[in-house]
Amino acid sequence: MTRFADKIAIVTGAARGTGAETARLFVEQGARVLLGDVQDDLGESVAKALGESAGYAHLDVTSEDDWTHAIEAVRERFGAVDILVNNAGILHMSAIGDTEVGDFERVVAVNQKGTFLGIRSVIAPMSRNGGGAIVNVSSVDGMKGGTGLIAYASSKWAVRGMTRVAALELGKFGIRVNAVCPEAGSPAMMAPYMPPDIDIEKIAAHQQRILSYQKDRNIDERIRDIANAILFLASDESLSITGTEILVDSGNAAGKITRGTPGS
Repeated sequence: MTRFADKIAIVTGAARGTGAETARLFVEQGARVLLGDVQDDLGESVAKALGESAGYAHLDVTSEDDWTHAIEAVRERFGAVDILVNNAGILHMSAIGDTEVGDFERVVAVNQKGTFLGIRSVIAPMSRNGGGAIVNVSSVDGMKGGTGLIAYASSKWAVRGMTRVAALELGKFGIRVNAVCPEAGSPAMMAPYMPPDIDIEKIAAHQQRILSYQKDRNIDERIRDIANAILFLASDESLSITGTEILVDSGNAAGKITRGTPGS
């Protein structure tokens, strides 16, 4: 497959979950990919499994120095960057009254500041290369509220706002900027906030499923849907799409199904 022939991408948060799956799809489609993460052993393992078309760099997305090194690493190994996927993110769950300032700031630093630094870091190399595509990973929690999510939802709403501002400012350089808003991510993000005997897959199953077949699909299959949406927005098949988002949320943001009413 050569959907991304001659394309060079950076994917953050690529050691597991959506980031790892996105990197795999990009390589399958002909791209050369630099995987960035702070989980070095996992990230290096994923990159090694993807072969010569993939490399790994330690990338704390909150660090300006790490971004500088990542841009230099991708240039030295592959060339000019065409695609950036700002996927790195962390979750903190607690009631507003129980949320410490430090916890709030930590989430904002990774999810919001990290996305900002990623966008800023690729402007110059993409502009010199004639343009490119940036895909930011927001969340369905960036479309609505949720209990226990004051820090996370705030940061993911911000990602949608930054996406639109960046699309407006960077269009003159031929750079498109879009976001995806998924319902599913790495179960490991939620696990620390759940009782040890709780099955994360069962929690996910309680999400509203508009599509009848969704109840039979596991977390890995839903993560692949997210990666496919990222793939589309990063590809030349979406050249007229910028400054918007795609929801990959099983229809949860469409509204509420009230069981027993007509049409339900």
